[in-house]
Amino acid sequence: MKLVLTVVELLRQLMERQALRRFDTGDLSEDQEERIGLTLMLLDDRMAELRERYGLRPEDLNMDLGPLGPLLPRETT
Repeated sequence: MKLVLTVVELLRQLMERQALRRFDTGDLSEDQEERIGLTLMLLDDRMAELRERYGLRPEDLNMDLGPLGPLLPRETT
């Protein structure tokens, strides 16, 4: 389950970055921005629920790739 959630988290972060790029370039209508924002928030909430269900912390999903470093970028809070 850890590997599955890691892949889903990677995809979630990639979608979030792509959405931010589109927001910055002005490619989206106000309605589209609202829908994307809501969808990303719901996906983040669902990921938190799944991590909790399987006893995983966010950092548990960040696999170490050895010399390449971590799979996911470290989030600053």
